[in-house]
Amino acid sequence: MVQIRRVYSRPSPHDGLRILVDRMWPRGCKKELLRLDAWRKDLAPSTELRKWFDHDPLKWAEFCVRYRRELRRPDQHRAIEDLARLARNQTVTLLFSAADTAHNQAVVLKELIERAGG
Repeated sequence: MVQIRRVYSRPSPHDGLRILVDRMWPRGCKKELLRLDAWRKDLAPSTELRKWFDHDPLKWAEFCVRYRRELRRPDQHRAIEDLARLARNQTVTLLFSAADTAHNQAVVLKELIERAGG
């Protein structure tokens, strides 16, 4: 199972593996309070894409296209497959810092991981 949560939400015992998928460390967060199992900067959108998108919901559809294109690179594709294998046996929680819970990279990653997991 794959789920997404804001990094600012209190950790839950139901989170399973907690993986931060932001390129930059979230503001005001102390490492020890996040209970992270991994920080996968390599799965975050490129700096250029992140700046272009700027959390504008009107750019969401194009952001998804561009971000999926970035995630087709071999290393990212393998990482998504690895997360899909993990999610078959345990809960994987993708953490993000964006205020918009519907328009962020974790939404796209969740979809790709679930699709890779069959």
